[in-house]
Amino acid sequence: MISLRRTRAVGRKEFLHILRDWRSLLSALAVPLLLLLLFGYALTLDVDRIPTYVCDQDGSPESRDLIERFRGSRYFEVRAMVSSHARIEQAVDREEILIGVAIAPGFGKRLAASQKADVQLLVDGSDSNTASLALNYAESLMLAYSGEIRSQALNRLGGGDLKAPVEVRARVWYNSELKSRNYIVPGLIAVILMIITALLTSLTIAREWESGTMEQLLSTPVRPSELLLGKLSAHFTLGMADMLISLGVGVAVFDVPMRGNLLLLFFTSAIFLFGGLCWGIFLSAVTRTQLLAYQTAVISSFLPAFLLSGFVFSIENMPWVVQMVTYLVPARYFVTILKGIFMKGVGLDVLWLEVVLLIIYAVVLFLVAARKLRQKVV
Repeated sequence: MISLRRTRAVGRKEFLHILRDWRSLLSALAVPLLLLLLFGYALTLDVDRIPTYVCDQDGSPESRDLIERFRGSRYFEVRAMVSSHARIEQAVDREEILIGVAIAPGFGKRLAASQKADVQLLVDGSDSNTASLALNYAESLMLAYSGEIRSQALNRLGGGDLKAPVEVRARVWYNSELKSRNYIVPGLIAVILMIITALLTSLTIAREWESGTMEQLLSTPVRPSELLLGKLSAHFTLGMADMLISLGVGVAVFDVPMRGNLLLLFFTSAIFLFGGLCWGIFLSAVTRTQLLAYQTAVISSFLPAFLLSGFVFSIENMPWVVQMVTYLVPARYFVTILKGIFMKGVGLDVLWLEVVLLIIYAVVLFLVAARKLRQKVV
């Protein structure tokens, strides 16, 4: 039978230790703010204002009209007009631009004669994803321009307007402005909580062994489960404070929409936080040294949460073997929950499976940590 009195005493001891170690406390509260500001401003997947050079060897009204289309698009930033292909190639080699547009001589005459007119696109393919997006934007712009030219030519011949057989009307749900920040910042909360919780608690048991206070705890009537819950309670409070900081910065500073239920957000965050704390306690009990516990916590918390949770990289595009591994990463389910609550405003009717899996994860880690701690103290 777990004694609340003994558990409370252990929790008070751990809480006082946290307050006295003001450097660690300040670090634990400042790290979420620093990570959010750093990733929120620096990490972006938006591809716009693409640096562009244009080589217009035609100089016709039609070529100038096409160039103005590039200037007017938010996806391109025409930095200079150059006189040769060689200048574009040099700029690409020096990483001054991402894409170059070369308009061949006779472009305007060919369009006026309803003939095929060539435009060459030179793209820096070093970053294949960005290059592919830039190429798609440029091709879409020129296809739209080509359609207008054909429609105008048909009008001049008295044939009426040229209408496309299929008219596409796109409607973007949940993130209409297509800002990557709106889904990066909620995912950051999962990464931050995983890092903070694993790092904080991974040192606590190891510190007791290294300082010699574990022997004093063993001489008391405190049971392993009471020791575990007591230590978790203090760090849980600190973790929820980090959660509040992350939420406030995400909504107030980065203007991320919060469409869902706040109670559901805090409930699921508490479950994920509890599981992460148990994982840190388990690592601390296994390693028994602070240095090894810290290194193991970084490898087992930050890397999976960042790479295998769907936070930045799409899980569907990963090899199937890696996709199977992601099912063992709890941050995957929490990231799904965060994006559902923040962006879509959905509730348990949609997210119930992820919530159940998080509960299972937290319970299993608590039992494993308690068992390992019992083995260490017996």
